[in-house]
Amino acid sequence: MMSRLIGVRSGRSGRQVERDALRVAAALRSLGVAAGDRVLFSSDNHEEYLTVVLAAAHLDTSLFLVDHRRTVAEKQRLAERARVRWTISDSQADVEAGIGGTILPLDALAPADCPRPLADGLSWDAWRRRPDAMLLSSSGSTGEPKIIAKSGRAFLDNLERTRKLMGYTEGDVLLPILPFSHQYGLSIAVLAWISGASLVVGPYRRLDQVAEVAGSAEATITDATPATYRSLLNLLDYRPALRECFRAVRMWCTGGAPLDRALARRFRAELGAPVLDGYGSSEAGNVAFATPDNPVACGRLLDGVRVAIRDERGEDVLPGQVGELWLDTPDLMSGYLDDAGELTPTAPGEYPTHDLGYWDPEGNLHVLGRKFAVHRLGHTLYPEAIERRAEECGRPVRIVALDDERRGSSLVFVVEDAEGSPAQRWRREFSAILPSFEQPNHVVVVPRFPLNGNGKPDAHRLRELVLRELATSARRAPSVPSPRFGSPEQPVRRPEPAGRAEPDSQET
Repeated sequence: MMSRLIGVRSGRSGRQVERDALRVAAALRSLGVAAGDRVLFSSDNHEEYLTVVLAAAHLDTSLFLVDHRRTVAEKQRLAERARVRWTISDSQADVEAGIGGTILPLDALAPADCPRPLADGLSWDAWRRRPDAMLLSSSGSTGEPKIIAKSGRAFLDNLERTRKLMGYTEGDVLLPILPFSHQYGLSIAVLAWISGASLVVGPYRRLDQVAEVAGSAEATITDATPATYRSLLNLLDYRPALRECFRAVRMWCTGGAPLDRALARRFRAELGAPVLDGYGSSEAGNVAFATPDNPVACGRLLDGVRVAIRDERGEDVLPGQVGELWLDTPDLMSGYLDDAGELTPTAPGEYPTHDLGYWDPEGNLHVLGRKFAVHRLGHTLYPEAIERRAEECGRPVRIVALDDERRGSSLVFVVEDAEGSPAQRWRREFSAILPSFEQPNHVVVVPRFPLNGNGKPDAHRLRELVLRELATSARRAPSVPSPRFGSPEQPVRRPEPAGRAEPDSQET
């Protein structure tokens, strides 16, 4: 049981949270919520949200976490696919649309308005045995979102392995700067419960308010995506007095998206502490973490989890060599839901992640990105692996690969640079870092990457941005001869526009 649940203006003991959850469970049962029912949760971060989630797990329901920022139509489609019987939401639009079977407004489940509980304590024993205890929707970045089913055992055991590796204690105060509508955010909340730590629930999108509640609660562990930490550093540069609010933090943890080297270096330089990266997925749970005594890449594996890194022939690679990650973990998902809402079990054996990485000589895991290959001028290239090397330039980089009849693929490097340095500068940097066959055909500079609900760069919006910029560049540029097929790509010199518009780009 957690020690305390700390809000912006109030706090409750863990025992009070449990009593409130039991009252909500009694109210849900009186409404007809039964074991095995699938319940869709769609809400911003509230203390009440966590109370209702605890109550629903106590009743042995299947919890379907859906990003509250999705459209009503998207939520409706997901609810229908999962055969949801109940929806609990803080959105009036959801209530009016009546998505997902019977809809219950979150504010109608206030503990004070609920009947007296019928049990003395929360129990997750039945929920632990349920194969579809937790349902998660994939981002849909590669197509229609999949609905992932995880057992209660896989979810809870994975968090217990995480607690042991990271060393959470009853004296810790956890501050997730994350939405609870995603597995990452909710996992931190449940970690507080099983470790006996305290949990801070704050307005995660208002970093100035997050800083204030972190100071008053004396937060010791924070979790956030890399994009959020970058914004936090910018805030602390602008308002340096807020640094004192984080004086008690002993671990700055990140996940949900790749941690670029420039941010890691800047964070250590400005706050004097490392960002502790990790590796995992919705399907497999947490896999590896850097720790304060080993703050290297994604660190070491959780107990009981094994990773093999193999080449294209299926053979294990040596340290330093890049290959695909294959997982053998007891915490793997139960499977995916099919279009009828039935569980399709995961095939037994090792799980192919389609992620690229390597071991360093000390046994730390380095993850480069997705195993997404493109072909250019006879070379097989992995854009996300190239991104990691390109970020030695000191800025975050994303690559958009476009079909090219002559080359096979064109690579557009998108650089996040708030200072707006010209594309030519970054092209020179990449020329010094990368071999000629990995260098960009186009460079686009943006002040910030567009982000999705998970805090990751949004691949769809990034691609649209690139296509718009290339179309604009083509209209304003004079005609130039193309480089010879097979020759090294050379920059095309074009007149600088009179007033450079954002994003800035350069192409070859």
